[in-house]
Amino acid sequence: MSVESVLTPAERQPLKGRAHRLRPVVWIVELRLAETVIAEVGRALAAHELIKVQTVGLDREAREQVYAELCARCGAQPVQHIGKVLVLFRKKPEPDRTTTKRPERNPATRPGKPGRARRPGRRDASQRETKITRTARRGFRSA
Repeated sequence: MSVESVLTPAERQPLKGRAHRLRPVVWIVELRLAETVIAEVGRALAAHELIKVQTVGLDREAREQVYAELCARCGAQPVQHIGKVLVLFRKKPEPDRTTTKRPERNPATRPGKPGRARRPGRRDASQRETKITRTARRGFRSA
């Protein structure tokens, strides 16, 4: 989703539901947005995609101005503005799967593990018969 695109009501509705249980991660107390506040909102959006921002001591027009500026400077989409709480959304970019290569998994060559490929204590049918034969050779009797 690009910065210029606007969320449709159908896209915004599930985001509102997800945001309902969230707590604010950033508090804004002044009308002037400091670079540190914008950086913190950007970090929170990068980590969570959907965040709540609490404003304190601002009137409605100032909150709307702060909301618009935050969305513009952080590349976020406005989701909801209820009272002193602002909800912002910025989609996380999908990781590029073509460049990242997963290491091959070989249990015998994993670091820190002994070279066994199966769980200990498991025996196949031929090993079970061998064990029974050994106990019979020793003269094992059931009581």
